[in-house]
Amino acid sequence: MKYQRFVALGDSCTEGLDDLLPDGRYRGWADRVASVLDAPGFRYANLGVRGRRLDQMLVEQVPSASALRPDLVAIFGGGNDVMSGASTAQIARRVDALVSAVTSFAPTVAVFTLSDVSQRMPFGWRMRPRIEALNDAVRVAAVRYGAILVDVWDDNTCVQDSRYFGPDRLHLSSLGHRRLAGHLLSALDIPFDASWMAPLEGSAAPSSMLDHLRWLRDQVLPVAYSRSRNKLIGRQPGDGFRPKRPTLLPFA
Repeated sequence: MKYQRFVALGDSCTEGLDDLLPDGRYRGWADRVASVLDAPGFRYANLGVRGRRLDQMLVEQVPSASALRPDLVAIFGGGNDVMSGASTAQIARRVDALVSAVTSFAPTVAVFTLSDVSQRMPFGWRMRPRIEALNDAVRVAAVRYGAILVDVWDDNTCVQDSRYFGPDRLHLSSLGHRRLAGHLLSALDIPFDASWMAPLEGSAAPSSMLDHLRWLRDQVLPVAYSRSRNKLIGRQPGDGFRPKRPTLLPFA
């Protein structure tokens, strides 16, 4: 097997939120990739922590990743920078610093763009410029530092089908994590189950005004309240959570 020491960095998506196993643990795209790479001698660590921004990943996750001496690192992040209102210049600096640091010690590094989540929610157009800035910075950094680019921006099959996303319309569902894993494996030129990328049968039901109102009540307002409360008491999203696989271990 080409890769023996795989480390995933990132936020809640890397942690695997909304891709639940029967026992209640999270799986996610990184676990799915590890399941394909799994072979004698293979080891996998997942340092993703929900709520983490790119600058926090640089400080908290990169030193741990470097100590593990990986031969493959995959970085998925930036969504929290977009949601927190970071400027386009801040986002570009954070992307460059993170990719520069990881490529300094890992021989193979994969980086992801974000899909256009602005299409899936009311007033989402306000986020689009920062998403575009993030993606442009990721593309530039991939060229500058020799990283593998996993560009999902143009995956309209996924972004326009709500079945690929969880209740909050931001986190991926199990189907979405499976598809994202397929994108990474394709970029690495590693064979995998073709059904992961196959179009879903039928079509998702369109969202009604009542659906939008329920989403606002059940998903948006609780998160906004939690973020405001945490800000008042000096807490950051993800504080108190630990990486789910902080050391390299056999996948099983």
